[in-house]
Amino acid sequence: MTVQVTTLHKLQTLEFLYRQGYQSDLVDRTVDKVIDLERARLRQELADLQTRLEAFEQAYHMASADFSRRFHAGELGDEADFFQWSAFHDIAQALRKRLQEFESEAV
Repeated sequence: MTVQVTTLHKLQTLEFLYRQGYQSDLVDRTVDKVIDLERARLRQELADLQTRLEAFEQAYHMASADFSRRFHAGELGDEADFFQWSAFHDIAQALRKRLQEFESEAV
């Protein structure tokens, strides 16, 4: 059994117990701490990517959103920088979405 499946099973077990009325201050604090740590990690990773994106934006005098649209439309060349910029942009978008999910769940 993979780590992901094991972790998911543990979370589902906790969800089941909590739905049945189980309560634990320790579990509550631990889950809050894990979420806070993950949120901070995502913010840091996004900040690091943003720095890389800004370097491309300055070098090519173009916003990343404009670049991405034009690159995927085939309007730009196939320079290695463009593939890296595109990958960084896509990863940043995915991180923003994940972070938004964490933020929307914040109590």
